[in-house]
Amino acid sequence: MSRIAIVSAMRQELAALLRRMPDEVPVVRAGRAFQVGHLDGREIVAVLSGVGKVAAATTATLLAGEFGVERAIFTGTAGGLHERARVGDVVVADALLQHDMDASPLFPRYELPFYGKDRFRTDPTMSVALADAARAVLDAAMQRHGDEAHDGLDAERLAGFGVRSPAVHSGLVVSGDRFVATSAESDDLRARLPEALAVEMEGAALAQVCHDFRVPFAVVRTVSDRADDAAHVDFMRFVDDVASRYTLEIVRRFLRDFAD
Repeated sequence: MSRIAIVSAMRQELAALLRRMPDEVPVVRAGRAFQVGHLDGREIVAVLSGVGKVAAATTATLLAGEFGVERAIFTGTAGGLHERARVGDVVVADALLQHDMDASPLFPRYELPFYGKDRFRTDPTMSVALADAARAVLDAAMQRHGDEAHDGLDAERLAGFGVRSPAVHSGLVVSGDRFVATSAESDDLRARLPEALAVEMEGAALAQVCHDFRVPFAVVRTVSDRADDAAHVDFMRFVDDVASRYTLEIVRRFLRDFAD
């Protein structure tokens, strides 16, 4: 079985999963604590990358070059851009693009110089498996009512955040070194990249490093807000109560069902 990296930007996004690895001794590299161990019998390396593309690239380089991971998953939260991507939904990327990459006029906007492309495709087998896992997790959550055996992820908890029929979407996710939190910014991104489902700050950087190291990767994000002036008023509580719990259950189901 392959060693799989599970990466998030912030501790809150990975908190529920890290609680399931209480006995692991972290390996510290470049200021990051890499939790090398097992989850449900599968060998994983769990790590917080920090926020932004440079932080994600540094982390991915260490995972591939020093920790020898053979697959990587970036998880956490994102702002919904497409009208279909609502708060509480899960987005599984099929490709990642840097929305702030612009080396024009030498290269077309968004194109990565000397790569001949503007986006990197995720591993299709991993992405399908993550989307299937996410659908199963959301369906199970909506059928629960106060079941604490699943870290409290149930219909009542989701309804408290206005989430009543969460869905899973697959498509383009865009990354940039700017937290998009105004209607003007999100409208601009939708105009320029109408196919984009969600926006975040790390995925495309991990994608580029994984491409360079030939490490299959996937990105799964919980939509925490609409990346506009009405962004979620209690982001951290949403991450603690919903997104972190989504991550744990989706990753556990993926690890259980995914065959290398």
